[in-house]
Amino acid sequence: MLRVLSRVFPSVQTHRKIKSAAVLRSLCSAASQGPVFAVNPIMEPKLYQLPPEVRGMTSLDKEAFKQTITVPALRVPTGVLNKVVKSLRKSTIQRPGLPRVVQDKEESSDFRLVLLDPHRVSSPSSFSEAEAEALRSFSVTQELHYYELQLTYDNLKSEEVLEAVLPQGQDVTSGFSRVGHIAHMNLRDHQLPYKNLIGQVIMDKNRGITCVVNKTSIIDSTYRNFKMEVLAGEENMVAKVKENGVTYEFDFSCVYWNPRLSTEHQRVVQLVKRGDIVFDVFAGVGPFAIPAARTGANVLANDLNPESYRWLQHNCKLNKVESRVRTFNLDGRAFIRGPMKDELPALLKGKAGVHVVMNLPAMALEFLDAFRGLLKQERPCVENLPTVHCYSFSKADNPDTDVVQRASHSLGFPLEKQCSVHFVRNVAPNKDMMCVTFTLPEEVLFRCDPEHTEPPEEPAPKRQKCEETADTSS
Repeated sequence: MLRVLSRVFPSVQTHRKIKSAAVLRSLCSAASQGPVFAVNPIMEPKLYQLPPEVRGMTSLDKEAFKQTITVPALRVPTGVLNKVVKSLRKSTIQRPGLPRVVQDKEESSDFRLVLLDPHRVSSPSSFSEAEAEALRSFSVTQELHYYELQLTYDNLKSEEVLEAVLPQGQDVTSGFSRVGHIAHMNLRDHQLPYKNLIGQVIMDKNRGITCVVNKTSIIDSTYRNFKMEVLAGEENMVAKVKENGVTYEFDFSCVYWNPRLSTEHQRVVQLVKRGDIVFDVFAGVGPFAIPAARTGANVLANDLNPESYRWLQHNCKLNKVESRVRTFNLDGRAFIRGPMKDELPALLKGKAGVHVVMNLPAMALEFLDAFRGLLKQERPCVENLPTVHCYSFSKADNPDTDVVQRASHSLGFPLEKQCSVHFVRNVAPNKDMMCVTFTLPEEVLFRCDPEHTEPPEEPAPKRQKCEETADTSS
């Protein structure tokens, strides 16, 4: 981690300036043969200069990243050490695995050296007024000492390592989505030759990450999963995550999960009250259904993906809400025209709130036509109509207008003044995820026009693709 090179030099006021790190290192080396009286080094622009020999590395060699640097330091009595460190918290060195306080090996054991950030402190005048006042109150001289130490791979941030390795002028990817112990990346083409090194760096620099994967295909809209390859670590795809106080387990390689949607899950669930009914048409592994059940709602949750259905049932048991959640493994339209249709007539006469959640943003708007004439055979006394929360992507200049127009077209009913639109998140450049919320109109539910006397036959699921190039999720 940190290796002291056994040289600490007091500064002496002088007009002489050292113009290169090479000269500085020569002076430091000469100090072993005698005292140095005129050393007031100018710190390098960057604390860590990237070793040129690591450029283009595809197999990680940690030893190649070692480099010696020189940082300023203050000599502080041990009796006031903690107070000084606290007062200088903005000026001390901040680097992974690097202590801010080291032993003063050249002097009395009654003193320690506090290492400073050379970007902030280059001379005694660099301290702020508050810091200088604190040092005076603790009787600590502002004279700077210079301390030579060795940085290793362990002291570097992931961005620094990747910047050193990848070709100059190209994007450096260190961001990822975390799903339990799995780091999920979406690498660009120019990064693929370095993919295994990138995976190893991400795993090394992030505690708890034991597997790094890269998406190798766009999301399949039928089952909402995608192909991936393991870049580093174990090939264990069964993740355990906690979101908004709820625990989920699932095979990440077979189901859909997006940690960036936790706020949206919570927003919608907060609209659900105890005793309400929730129809989750594309439930996945349960991020809407299970929290809603925990609030006291009764939930009918459906997903076409057999693996999502299996893990949905598992998570209901894991969170002890299986008595409040009925699960289905059906196509979305079949769920709407089957279990939901069976339940709605009685619910429309009741007082409990009814919510329909449709989180399949690549295609959900297209499923709204399943509500046309859903209850045309009978028209019960309607006390309350379902509230629909339907998600969609939009690349339009005005995404609010776009999703309302498309929802209206699918329903066959104008929603322009009868709905609200919520921006969820930006998925990619010029591509937003939106949620349109509306009360399902009676004119749609009880529609009897000849075009929709009989619902069309359910086609076999088609594996349509959704274009997501800059993000990993929907």
